[in-house]
Amino acid sequence: MDELEMLSEVARLYYENNMTQSEIAKQIHTSRSTVSRLLTEAREKKVVEITIHYPWDRAPQLEQQVLAKFGMKDVRILETRGCQSEETLRGVSLLAARYIDSVIKEDSILGVSWGRAVHNTVELLKPERKVPIKVVQLFGAAIPNSQTDGFDVVRRAATIYGGECFYIHAPLFVDNAEARDALLENLHIKETLRIAENANIVVTGIGSLEPALSPSQTWLGYLSDEAIADLKKKGAVGHICAHHYDLFGNVLPIKIHEGIVGVGLELLKRVPVVVGVASGIDKARAILGALNGKLINTLITDDSTAERVLELSAE
Repeated sequence: MDELEMLSEVARLYYENNMTQSEIAKQIHTSRSTVSRLLTEAREKKVVEITIHYPWDRAPQLEQQVLAKFGMKDVRILETRGCQSEETLRGVSLLAARYIDSVIKEDSILGVSWGRAVHNTVELLKPERKVPIKVVQLFGAAIPNSQTDGFDVVRRAATIYGGECFYIHAPLFVDNAEARDALLENLHIKETLRIAENANIVVTGIGSLEPALSPSQTWLGYLSDEAIADLKKKGAVGHICAHHYDLFGNVLPIKIHEGIVGVGLELLKRVPVVVGVASGIDKARAILGALNGKLINTLITDDSTAERVLELSAE
């Protein structure tokens, strides 16, 4: 047997035929320790992928409170029951994936942001049909060669639905408005942004500037520690589509915004469905700012985070 054939055969006997490792060892004339190693290797090489279907529930009463408070289009709130942060993020991303799949229709134009939450959401999309949609990158590459950056997320989402993908082959930031304007004259970038302006669904993460969260890789090389500290002094609580805003949703007048190669936040106020996906109470202030500024109209989060958003709003 070649290597992959051996790995798949051992995995089949163990996971499908429910044989013990000792029984498999006897059948293929090897040791139990070798079978154990082969099973581990099968998972590492994606011959076997294990998905745990957690019994995720929603928190309907909390959803109604958030809807009533902020006058949103829709809300999905995960009931966490004390789950760890990584499990919670996966559950929130699964709710987001299900929601996005429910609103995607033939000829939809889906605009996507970047980040872990958006990446996880797209990875969890499991549509049962192919739909001719367009998936468009909303701004340039923040973290080159990263799975959580725009290129990979756009490609993955388009592939899942059998649609078309449109990229912005440029960095997220350039030094000044003149350099940005020159890039925006590129025919491919101009066409991608034209399609983005007609998006009817957008999915975005919500970045936070809370001290408990280390600065996002997005900002490394663009903003110094001193610049981030200055942003906080000016009242910045979060960022969406690379634009920083305060607790009331006001976009801050900072120079780095002049060099963004991509859409502006005014687009988000025109798109029918703007889904913000975020998890963790350290993101509560950023979420509240996004809600106050009407930067998103659909929120997907967890119960602890939603409760903290309501508390902050009351304060």
